[in-house]
Amino acid sequence: MEIFQYDFMLRGLTGGVIVAFIAPIIGIFLVLKRYSLIADTLAHVSLLGVAVGLLLGFNPFLTAVGSSLLASWGVEKLRTGKRVYGETALALFLSGSLALAAVILSLYHNLNFNLFSYLFGSIVTVSFVDIIMISILALVILATVSFYFKDLIYVSFDEDLAQVSGVRVKFINMLLIMTASLAIALAIPIVGALLISALVVIPVVTALQLRKSFLQTIFYAEFFSIFSVISGIFLAYYLNLSTGGTIVLVTLGLFILVWIAKISKVSFFEKNS
Repeated sequence: MEIFQYDFMLRGLTGGVIVAFIAPIIGIFLVLKRYSLIADTLAHVSLLGVAVGLLLGFNPFLTAVGSSLLASWGVEKLRTGKRVYGETALALFLSGSLALAAVILSLYHNLNFNLFSYLFGSIVTVSFVDIIMISILALVILATVSFYFKDLIYVSFDEDLAQVSGVRVKFINMLLIMTASLAIALAIPIVGALLISALVVIPVVTALQLRKSFLQTIFYAEFFSIFSVISGIFLAYYLNLSTGGTIVLVTLGLFILVWIAKISKVSFFEKNS
């Protein structure tokens, strides 16, 4: 267990567990509302924030948070303005932010390994300051979701019924997207901007295959997410692999196993019925 002898591994595991705990809490609402593409869009916008931070000499983590929050506000304004369809607004921000990030990074001549750690994640570069900021943002997200939990469930399942029941649908939708932007930004040091949407979505989709109640689905999604992150970090360390890529491959592996088990169970009952 030499992995626990290194401070950077302990920081990586700590940050990874926090991210793994928060991601499904936001992901389940995004999946139920069919907002999965938003996670990918905000991740690319966060990459733009990282590029700005690297170019100007600011903390890339903070600029990633700021850019994703601003983009989440813009996406929701365009989507609710009825002038641009929801998916079109996402495409505008996704392609535009990625293009702008590429241009800004071309101006950053001292390109080094740090950029790739933000693209694909690297627990080696996670600092104590990053852990503090990740923990603070995680507490903000958890408090927000806990306070508006019932309204989020209402809006996720039926916006029209929620509107009739007195729920401020526009406010809750904006709150959800902005909270998702925080969750995605805090996960970048661990999983990377190009892979974070997988950690937000795949554990939730895997848990939904089990067809349990809402709270049970959250519990299973948490299990799949935390297991994926911890086992992914261990595998990446001992096999000398990319941390973010290994974590995502573990999540995909769990999804495939659950899907096969579900198909096999259905086939067994059909055969014996």
